Amino acid sequence: MSDPHDADAIRAALAEIASLLAPAHPAVAEEVLRAHDSPHAYVNAFGDRLAERGVDEPVDNLAWIALIDALDAHGLLAEFDWKEDAREIRARLRKLESRPSVDPWADGEAEDALLPTEPFLHACGRRYRETGAALAVLDIESDCYPVVGLRAARADELTALAARAGFPVRHLGVGRRRP
Repeated sequence: MSDPHDADAIRAALAEIASLLAPAHPAVAEEVLRAHDSPHAYVNAFGDRLAERGVDEPVDNLAWIALIDALDAHGLLAEFDWKEDAREIRARLRKLESRPSVDPWADGEAEDALLPTEPFLHACGRRYRETGAALAVLDIESDCYPVVGLRAARADELTALAARAGFPVRHLGVGRRRP
């Protein structure tokens, strides 16, 4: 990132993502921007939390990790292991502050419960879409799924902002179905 305009564009996109996903929690944006602007200071301040991820010094995706951790700390993200139980996934999605007002699991709760984690998350994403909500994975290229909820109408905005910031987002329950 030698071009300062690129750094400014990335910073702006990160701030917009934090505002989109945590509108009532300005501390999320503050943490993300601190990780972007002062990575060493961020690592020093959040070393315990980062140690759980095996991070002990600034890394290229530190601001993205900061976003995920801050969203999690505010009940706006649920992180799932690659081999998570469907009941646990549902229970943790229901606790998200960003969950839809209509519970997508009201009918047919047992349906899809035996699917492996990723196909089950896609099934959840399809159900959320039916209520006007969306689920997205803020990908950190690991064997976990950091999942956020948002209004479906804003999903493309999240994708565009993440692309501007240089980070991957995958939407659940869209596109072709997986077996």
